[in-house]
Amino acid sequence: MDTIMRRALEAQAHIRAATQEQPALGMILGSGLGGFAERLDEAIRIPFREIPGFPQPSVEGHAGELVLGRYCGRPVAALSGRVHYYEGAPQREITLPVRVLRLLGVTTLILTNAAGGINLDYSAGALMLISDHINYSGQNPLIGDNLAQFGPRFPDMTDVYTKALREALKERAARAGIPLKEGVYAMYSGPSYETPAEIRMFRLLGADAVGMSTVPEAIVARHCGMRVLGISCITNMAAGITGGVIHHAEVVETANRVRREFEEVLKLAIELCAQ
Repeated sequence: MDTIMRRALEAQAHIRAATQEQPALGMILGSGLGGFAERLDEAIRIPFREIPGFPQPSVEGHAGELVLGRYCGRPVAALSGRVHYYEGAPQREITLPVRVLRLLGVTTLILTNAAGGINLDYSAGALMLISDHINYSGQNPLIGDNLAQFGPRFPDMTDVYTKALREALKERAARAGIPLKEGVYAMYSGPSYETPAEIRMFRLLGADAVGMSTVPEAIVARHCGMRVLGISCITNMAAGITGGVIHHAEVVETANRVRREFEEVLKLAIELCAQ
């Protein structure tokens, strides 16, 4: 048996020993956004370090726990924090939690992240619905033996971020008076921030925002047959746009500042995806 498959099954068994809940909806909460998991009712919290085979995050703002609970009566599995490619493990390993969510019953995955704004019409604090992505990480989480239990060797990526869900969420956000951008997310490996020249390149390629996560998880989710929604919080403008220096503390501070609006969008997304 493939090592990743074995580890995913071991992790599933460990979680099942704590709860028999069958969440159809999963979330991965990015930098500064893990606090949303506090809003889940009847929550069971399992630190990543207690789950066999789970990767361990080492970045500030990523708690590293699986929270299974209910939101507005709907069962939800939330990963508070994630492991990034730049932390040293292959993408095949850091996406293992997505496969475990699928084994637990998740069929729709909401991905959130903090991102740098490339589109000159954006500003820090804007929320962007991801319509597509550019994988500039130099890796792919599906490299290696195909896990046929989850999906085909060559999965289609035409509609990674499910169009029907995006359109419905835009309508709901508009009715709630919440501005919601929509654009292309580019993944850079990190951990250094991008150079101004790289940001100009991404703009020419059609990217509206850039970050160091999300794309591997989205690829694996689609390989597993999941519907995917991706939402970026534009926590800063990317290198060379304002002339300022980029700090991780700014990323976390902006995410905290717009948390209430972001959580309202997540609430709308959960209500939509749980239908």
